[in-house]
Amino acid sequence: MGHNQELGARGEELAARYLEANGYRILERNWRCRGGELDIIATRGGVHIAVEVKTRTSDDYGHAAEAVTDAKRRRLFGLAWQWSRTAGEAVRRLQVDVIAIECADDEFRLDHFEAVSA
Repeated sequence: MGHNQELGARGEELAARYLEANGYRILERNWRCRGGELDIIATRGGVHIAVEVKTRTSDDYGHAAEAVTDAKRRRLFGLAWQWSRTAGEAVRRLQVDVIAIECADDEFRLDHFEAVSA
């Protein structure tokens, strides 16, 4: 596993733990289909949430959340609805969240952006 893949896996694990500690139930991780991948699918309070996790070692190229462009948000919503059709659960409300993690010297800063608009 390369450095970026390792960093991404660590970030996704931190994000999952953060979500669980804050009352979310993780339904699926790394869901894939022909159109792409959703990092984490969770639920809380009757809302299903597709969570995009972005992990960076610095903000030299901007905040990690800035990597999620409008086009990426729209694609994530489309993937989330695709997931919902195969989930076998009643999905009434769906949102996309972004968790941005900055990792430096084994210290992590996590920012959670809820219900980012498409």
